[in-house]
Amino acid sequence: MDALVYLIPLALGLGGLGLGAFLWSMKNGQYEDLDGAAHRILLDDDE
Repeated sequence: MDALVYLIPLALGLGGLGLGAFLWSMKNGQYEDLDGAAHRILLDDDE
């Protein structure tokens, strides 16, 4: 039962850290061009 005193805040902190990283990536445009990378890999740059 004593372990829950440490594990619950640790789990909430890690969840908050993950949510913060997700929101930061959304704010910086990491998910705006999902198809562009898929098309760029098919294009030949040697032409």
